[in-house]
Amino acid sequence: MKIYTGRGDEGMTDLRNMDRVSKASPRIEAYGTVDEVNALVGVVRPTGYDDVDDQLRSIQNHLHVVQADFANPNPEEDDPQITDEHVDELESWMDDYDDELDPLERFILPSGSEPGAKLHQARAVCRRAERRAVTFASEEAGVNDAAIVYLNRLSDCLFTLARVVNKREGVPEESPTY
Repeated sequence: MKIYTGRGDEGMTDLRNMDRVSKASPRIEAYGTVDEVNALVGVVRPTGYDDVDDQLRSIQNHLHVVQADFANPNPEEDDPQITDEHVDELESWMDDYDDELDPLERFILPSGSEPGAKLHQARAVCRRAERRAVTFASEEAGVNDAAIVYLNRLSDCLFTLARVVNKREGVPEESPTY
């Protein structure tokens, strides 16, 4: 398979069903921003913590499913789709970390150790991906709601993972001053 095809040179791209759409469409913006999140998760992995790295590997696979989901305007039963079980998995991981973390009582600055700060950056881009997905869903029918919920929950999970890694690295959380 060649990396370049030239098919996108005119500003158009193919969906999974081979429909051609503008690269500026809300659908492409949504799954393109999910791709950015996935790349940032890849930059932070490995963190040096096997449990976190295993979860980040799963998240990267989930994000590929989100992209496939968004790229498919007419999914069939056996096509990749995000489900409530994916969301449940994120929630389970966050619940498991509750005992390790101090209760969150105020906002914190997105910073810390190198992997912690990168996780905060991935979280911020994930929020953008969620906004793009909401825009896409408001303009096109049939968007998988579970994929949007997944992005919402993933940003919470990335925030939690940033806090966990920073705590394990011995980096204290800082709050903004007003």
